[in-house]
Amino acid sequence: MLALAQRVVGNAHDADEVVQETFLKVWSMAARWEPEGRAKFSTWLYRVVLNASLDRLRRTPMAPLDEAGEIVDLAPSSLEQTLAGQRHRIIAQAMAQLPPRQQAALSLHYFGEVSGPRAAEILDLSLSACEALLARGKKTLRKALADLGITGLRDML
Repeated sequence: MLALAQRVVGNAHDADEVVQETFLKVWSMAARWEPEGRAKFSTWLYRVVLNASLDRLRRTPMAPLDEAGEIVDLAPSSLEQTLAGQRHRIIAQAMAQLPPRQQAALSLHYFGEVSGPRAAEILDLSLSACEALLARGKKTLRKALADLGITGLRDML
């Protein structure tokens, strides 16, 4: 069985796996073999090895590890993580200087990604009152950030 598998797949390691898979298949399919049928057990067993070997050849070949190339890490780099943490701390420090209603409006709409109408509903304000609160909050936040040495709000977000 091993010699047949090696001839078909052309690789000793794959042939070993094919033979192991064959034994598992034969064990699980033993009830299907008919002792009084057309084929001897050995003929049936070799046919299972041949089919498993052909299945192995049909699979997409695996590339050697050396040819796989570099693994791309999609996680943010240490520098990006540090800058994000720094931005978060600076914005939190500037936000702490805002009146509570402005903090809430800015937090919901800009940092919580809640729509303007939904933020107005949450804050129990009309849409125009919420927009005015957001405008005042942005102006106050820009001043607080400028006091911290940040000139452009877009640099932070």
